Amino acid sequence: MANAPTATDGKHPVTSVAGPYGHPFHPILVTVPIGAWVSSLVFDLISRGSDHPAVYERGAWWLITIGIIGALVAAVFGLLDLLAIPRGTQAFRTGLTHMALNLTVVVIFAIELAGRHGQLGNRDGTPIGWIVLSVVALLVLGASGWLGGKLTYSYGVRVVDQAEQAGGYRR
Repeated sequence: MANAPTATDGKHPVTSVAGPYGHPFHPILVTVPIGAWVSSLVFDLISRGSDHPAVYERGAWWLITIGIIGALVAAVFGLLDLLAIPRGTQAFRTGLTHMALNLTVVVIFAIELAGRHGQLGNRDGTPIGWIVLSVVALLVLGASGWLGGKLTYSYGVRVVDQAEQAGGYRR
């Protein structure tokens, strides 16, 4: 019979490619798509009142592209971290939900990217429908980020154990 999962399971990487113990690569990589997608929304909003809306629309399109590429790279490392979590645990279920929400966001932005491509250069800036879709995607991304924080801060996934953490508090 297999041993029950312990609080130290999920802390060590399944491979060093995911980042060394206590320093996973996934959390730093997610800053690229988050920053790109938030910036794309800002560009979209600016396009609505700009004298040169096409510049901001095209900028938003490129930022969405950068976000999708960055998200796919981050997803590889997130999957490696997920594989370190024991199956059947609350942490694993939370990780699956986190992954599903992130993939939903990528799909939403991929739909936007394809749909916007033929519509670049509107006189009035980015159409409101695309802006609303971006806001929805970012709200889903926020929920996913909250779950990512839960994985790290509540369940300690890929965080060093307490004995190692205590070293940072010694004088």
